[in-house]
Amino acid sequence: MPRTVRNMSDEDILVVLQIIDGWTHDTLLTWDALIEAIQQRLFKKWSRQALDRHERIKKAYTDKRNSLRRGVAPPNEEHLPADLRKANETIRRLRSENERLERENNDLMEKFRVWSANAVSMGMSEEKLNAALPPIDHGSSRDER
Repeated sequence: MPRTVRNMSDEDILVVLQIIDGWTHDTLLTWDALIEAIQQRLFKKWSRQALDRHERIKKAYTDKRNSLRRGVAPPNEEHLPADLRKANETIRRLRSENERLERENNDLMEKFRVWSANAVSMGMSEEKLNAALPPIDHGSSRDER
């Protein structure tokens, strides 16, 4: 039985994105179907609301649903050998992943342009923006027994 977990790790998010990228016309993409696919793959369970809180998952889900709605179903490949069907499935999944990553990159570039313009308008120099982050002192927050 899948265990209900509270937080998603970065690795969990990447697996969920891979599941969405690999979704085909064979099954209707719904939150319930996605949750079931996640349970089968990760043996973990999150609610629709928990998944929806992650912007990358929410956007990937919405984009994939829209592309499946307007897209043409892949051709019937029953006559092809199994290895070619698998290769075609891999190509479709990788194309979907590539399209999602391009959209995410464009969104991040736009955010960067906004932040950059705001920083310049507030008088921040490029030198200040490129300054290294201060080191994190991991020892100060831990109990020293």
